[in-house]
Amino acid sequence: MVSKTDDIPASVPGCNPVDAADEGTQDGKEARLKDSCGCGHSADTAMVNGDGTHDHTEETESKQDRDGDADGGEESNEQEVIVIQDTGFTVKIQAPGTEPFDLQVSPQEMVQEIHQVLMDREDTCHRTCFSLQLDGNVLDNFAELKSIEGLQEGSLLKVVEEPYTVREARIHVRHIRDLLKSLDPSDSYNGVDCNSLSFLSIFTDGDLGDSGKRKKKGNELEQIDCTPPEHILPGSKERPLVPLQPQNKDWKPMQCLKVLTMSDWNPPPGNRKMHGDLMYLYIVTLEERHVSITASTRGFYLNQSTTYTFNPKPANPSFLSHSLVELLSQISPAFKKNFTALQKKRVQRHPFERIATPFQVYSWTAPQVDHAMDCVRAEDAYTSRLGYEEHIPGQTRDWNEELQTTRELPRKNLPERLLRERAIFKVHSDFAAAATRGAMAVIDGNVMAINPGEETRMQMFIWNNIFFSLGFDVRDHYRELGGDAAAHAAPTNDLNGVRAYGAVDVEGLYTLGTVVVDYRGYRVTAQSIIPGILEREQEQSVIYGSIDFGKTVVSHSKYMELLDKTSRPLKVQRHNVLNEKNETVELCSSVECKGIIGNDGRHYILDLLRTFPPDLNFLPVEGEELPPESQRYGFPLQHRHRLACLRQELIEAFVEHRYLLFMKMAALQLMQQKANKDCKKTDTPAITDASTQSNADATQAAPSDSSAAANASTDGASQTDAAVSAVSNTASDGDESSTKPATNGPVEPAATQNGECKSPLEGKELEESMPGLAQAKELAETLVAEDGPGIDPKSREVVLNACKAVGSISNTSFDIRFNPDIYSPGVRFPDDSADDVQKQKQLLKDTAAFLVSCQIPSLVKDCLDHSALPMDGATLTEALHQRGINIRYLGTVLEFVDKTPAKAQLEHFYRIGISELITRCAKHIFKTYLQGVELSALSAAVSHFLNCFLSSFPDAVAHLPPDELVSRRKSRKRRNRVPGGGDNTAWASLTPSELWKNIASEAQSYYRFTIQCESADQVVEKYGLQKTTLLREISVKTGIQILIKEYNFDSRHKPAFTEEDILNIFPVVKHVNPKASDAFHFFQSGQAKVQQGFLKEGCELINEALNLFNNVYGAMHVEICACLRLLARLNYIMGDHPEALSNQQKAVLMSERVLGIEHPNTIQEYMHLALYCFANGQLSTALKLLYRARYLMLVVCGEDHPEMALLDSNIGLVLHGVMEYDLSLRFLENALSINSKYHGPRSLKVALSHHLVARVYESKAEFRSALQHEKEGYTIYKNQMGEAHEKTKESSEYLKYLTQQAVALQRTMNEIYKNGSNASIMPLKVTDFRPKHLAITLCLKRKLRLPKMRSGDTFTLLTEFKQVSLFFFPGFQFTAPNMASVLEQLNIINGIIFIPLSQKDLENLKAEVQRRQQLQELGKSEEPVEGSPLELEDKIPID
Repeated sequence: MVSKTDDIPASVPGCNPVDAADEGTQDGKEARLKDSCGCGHSADTAMVNGDGTHDHTEETESKQDRDGDADGGEESNEQEVIVIQDTGFTVKIQAPGTEPFDLQVSPQEMVQEIHQVLMDREDTCHRTCFSLQLDGNVLDNFAELKSIEGLQEGSLLKVVEEPYTVREARIHVRHIRDLLKSLDPSDSYNGVDCNSLSFLSIFTDGDLGDSGKRKKKGNELEQIDCTPPEHILPGSKERPLVPLQPQNKDWKPMQCLKVLTMSDWNPPPGNRKMHGDLMYLYIVTLEERHVSITASTRGFYLNQSTTYTFNPKPANPSFLSHSLVELLSQISPAFKKNFTALQKKRVQRHPFERIATPFQVYSWTAPQVDHAMDCVRAEDAYTSRLGYEEHIPGQTRDWNEELQTTRELPRKNLPERLLRERAIFKVHSDFAAAATRGAMAVIDGNVMAINPGEETRMQMFIWNNIFFSLGFDVRDHYRELGGDAAAHAAPTNDLNGVRAYGAVDVEGLYTLGTVVVDYRGYRVTAQSIIPGILEREQEQSVIYGSIDFGKTVVSHSKYMELLDKTSRPLKVQRHNVLNEKNETVELCSSVECKGIIGNDGRHYILDLLRTFPPDLNFLPVEGEELPPESQRYGFPLQHRHRLACLRQELIEAFVEHRYLLFMKMAALQLMQQKANKDCKKTDTPAITDASTQSNADATQAAPSDSSAAANASTDGASQTDAAVSAVSNTASDGDESSTKPATNGPVEPAATQNGECKSPLEGKELEESMPGLAQAKELAETLVAEDGPGIDPKSREVVLNACKAVGSISNTSFDIRFNPDIYSPGVRFPDDSADDVQKQKQLLKDTAAFLVSCQIPSLVKDCLDHSALPMDGATLTEALHQRGINIRYLGTVLEFVDKTPAKAQLEHFYRIGISELITRCAKHIFKTYLQGVELSALSAAVSHFLNCFLSSFPDAVAHLPPDELVSRRKSRKRRNRVPGGGDNTAWASLTPSELWKNIASEAQSYYRFTIQCESADQVVEKYGLQKTTLLREISVKTGIQILIKEYNFDSRHKPAFTEEDILNIFPVVKHVNPKASDAFHFFQSGQAKVQQGFLKEGCELINEALNLFNNVYGAMHVEICACLRLLARLNYIMGDHPEALSNQQKAVLMSERVLGIEHPNTIQEYMHLALYCFANGQLSTALKLLYRARYLMLVVCGEDHPEMALLDSNIGLVLHGVMEYDLSLRFLENALSINSKYHGPRSLKVALSHHLVARVYESKAEFRSALQHEKEGYTIYKNQMGEAHEKTKESSEYLKYLTQQAVALQRTMNEIYKNGSNASIMPLKVTDFRPKHLAITLCLKRKLRLPKMRSGDTFTLLTEFKQVSLFFFPGFQFTAPNMASVLEQLNIINGIIFIPLSQKDLENLKAEVQRRQQLQELGKSEEPVEGSPLELEDKIPID
């Protein structure tokens, strides 16, 4: 289905004159495309950091290259899109027994998609077996609507019932069962059929869009109950689990039938087949009526069979109906009533709550779900669903053929690419699901091995055309490299290789479908099968590479040609190695990489585990010394295995870093030359002219540059880099041609030779102290570009020197590549390449040093300035991976944090790191622990492990399964079946102290980190961790699902978990995530536009991206989620609040479904949605959403986290808006203390927090406290910004105002005290300050009892004196705080600032944006100049 659910009008309502450039820059964190897989685009591609609009991603460039239209890439793209998004049209649909209705369709859709819509609609959902006819002609299901003659606006399509076949009858019964179960969440809890949980509708009471219009706007404040549950209040130590999955009242299953199963009389005997019987069903209605039903070619009818007698004759009346629902509605009134109600509820749910996700998401908690009868589930389990894949009748799928054929689809223009990417994505998600099912079947012992005679660890399996192998060292293959540890690491390395080659996407080079599944302690690799590989020996089939780690090596010209195309993007150097006969063999990959030509004639590469070079920090080599930066941290360290590789992100960042170094060196040398010879005036213009010329060419050539193909993430690369690379590509010498790849990774402002970074500041001073540097850089770029005979030798020497200095493999241009075979045991290099090998060794040492001296500090710096804000283990891992830091460095990173002077401001990071380290160590132990457990004792073993890990109960005792079930003799025979074997009850002897000893020693040996704790309680105490968080982390990492209830971890008398609490164990799956390249390109262009201030165009581009994403991924995907979030943000800024609400609601639902209900992204989405709800006047919903976000955050990372300050400020402001002042203060004061801790007491964020607290005190008329806080804020503004700054002035005005109010109040009180009831009270003067109606609620310190006030009531005061007297304050009006002013503050803390701009301001702003872009093109980004229009926003504290 092309997003029927998601028709977003592309038109954008009138645009506010807002400061958009600000939105782009301030909100860097906002507009990032989160993508946890780490392939293709770097996991968190910051798309707003000014990478310039024309940074095409790899695919776009390569395809434009093929089209041969080098220039105007973007324009042609946009034109194509306009063509493809043809305007839709409306057709009429006439179904039997219903009125004709209109349906909006698009010409690209297939007829089949109309079928899907009809099967989902409330009035036609019970039909499955029908055709659509136009003027009596049956439409082909797979035809596109535009190809059908005579189909136009207003055509009438008739739904015609077709005769059933056995297949159609089965599909019909399955569909009816799905409709009956449509509100039942059990599939989501059980993790089947890509169902997953979503709870948003519970907090919004249904769909926001409509209810928003119905709900009363914010005047009736009294009706809002604002009190949060106790455990959500700041300072609460409780972390209950049950609220994680609130029970939805809609989920109380509405029963329509008691039983619906296949009858035992199946299949029909021959004579009945000839009467058209297809199968028999047995049904018990709610009225307890037992009936037997025949499914025949004409439909469904009652027959006369009973449980024990077979009588297939139609009953009287037989109620023959084409649909089972129509039949049941006639025989059971209760069915009719409940089914109708159920369908009404079903279609009211948001489509995003019902659509399947592309990959299965598992929940680590679940309630006790009743196990109900289900014929379809039972049937699936019995037929093991081998090859029962809905759309391909009667055969298993040839996965390899499907995966490779989709790759071969044409990709010349946009529609073709969309079709291709969509097919690739679909096949991948199906393959991942099938591989996961197969891997579980293998480990559960339900698949026969293809080598059953061998030891269980060595067995291999084939199921459903997928090959499965276990992660053990079979036949000592990995003995040299670390045995089982290496065999366990190899599959993930291999998967990273597959991912990298897949992203480069070279035509004619094929990789295998690969999925790595961890399940029940075993690692299973699932691969598609190369045609013909099973018939021959491996030695015969390998024509490239080596099967024995380099002893024998072969090469092949076709493979060299194909791999050469991947060499630049993957930074792999062509190199020579020696084979067993001492002959030189040329390779363009590591020796392990094998090339096999399949029987289908395709060139496959496999075993890509060494695609990236080795990590020398974890590979001690005899006689080799690492640079001092590495030695300082105690490297090299001995790792478990010798397969430790560097990550692709690190290679990219390192090359980027070296490129900047190269340009700087060339520029500095040129300047020296220039200084040395007094150059003639006439020469210079010529050169500069050439440079501008080359830049112009560059912009045109950029799209055809194949180098940017390397990685679709053009994160850190400025346009100039791409330009230089393109030009040098077109102009450099034949085979030495080389370009600067557009790489990702932080651009280091200044750097020294061997990867040691200087402080960014020094670099800047250097640039400013040499005014000619920018010109010199231009010259350098021209030189690099023009590399030809026209260049004078001196300039060539400059380039040569710079190349040598940075380790480039070419002498005429910048080109860094790595030889992945360096330091591989068993690989020998010919003598004539000794020089080269030495260079490569140095490069690897530099890279290892770069990781430690640049990347780790840059990560910590990003955490200090909050541009990286990990919240849990997954987001921490992502932050490390983005910077190319492997998880094995976690101990080093924590040590670095520990020694950082600002350690207090990194406490949250340190805590998350410790909890990640501990749970990963526990996971390693759990893996081997589980391998010794037999199936019948699984829940007992898991609960025992969790007790040892988390419970305070000192002597956790395992419950062995009762003896009457386990006969010893039998068990010995069966032991061999499950891989592993061994003593099956050894697990029961584990004790808590032993487990924690093991965790400490694992932390020491794997991460080189010392944990001095002997129990969970000590760890919690020492590092401030939460047991709930540890439980979540270990469950998610190992696939455990536990019963959702309150666990008493701290009881010393009984263990926290029993075996009944362990509900399930799920697989943890790693796979490739195919990308939608064109959509991603539009998304980036849209962001760049937004950043330049063109909101409307940006919005259109992002809407376009959304359409394309939907085209490729279907309706559900993380990238669509990011797209919707940005779109909502834009709608909000442009003043279209309802549209913002609708888009953000989709983003929240999608995040819950695709990432998980408590994923940090989901928490963020909840916060944004709350803001838009508030702006739409839905105050109580906004509060509920914020409370939900706060609860989730408490479970995930606890209260002490910088992001909690933002959340609490939001909650405090909304509570202030609804006049809950005391509650509001609790949250705002908590936010203030967290901000002071993490941003330092002098930060602007803290000043803002003080101001917010002061406002609430002012509303409570506690002017003394208000003054105190505002003074603090004023001091910060004055010190940071100076007296003259607008913020300082505002604060000073507000201080004056508060002082006046305080004085007036005091005067009034003195009067009351002095004169008792006869006081003549002056009305308090309320000056017209910013909030138009100032709310001043007088609660005079315990002296007054306040009646509940309504806005606008005159205030009556009760005081406690000799006698109770009543006073009037005639001048006092009490109103709720002005909502507009609350919203303004909410916008500011959430990083959205509206600044009314005059025309002149706008012009200045445009000029400023252009200036910044030019600076970036010179590879130099400097801070905004004081006094520029951006000054205010640059300074305002923004998240």
